[in-house]
Amino acid sequence: MNLIIFLLIGALAGWLAGVVMKGRGFGVIVNILVGVVGAFFGGWLLPRLGVNFGGDVGLFITAFIGAVILLAIIGLIKKA
Repeated sequence: MNLIIFLLIGALAGWLAGVVMKGRGFGVIVNILVGVVGAFFGGWLLPRLGVNFGGDVGLFITAFIGAVILLAIIGLIKKA
């Protein structure tokens, strides 16, 4: 059940990151996938930077930040 919640939060974060990063998104489906990957990425990166959020809201914030970072990186690679 926790995995399903994690995937749903990642999907929502990816969609929101696509809305925030206008022009850097790749459509709803890809943004959702980026959100799920961003949740893993943010969960790995943020604690290493000393940033730690707790609970489901913290997971959403972490996933959102990770998705925004990934969309920015993918957007830079796409332009190159």
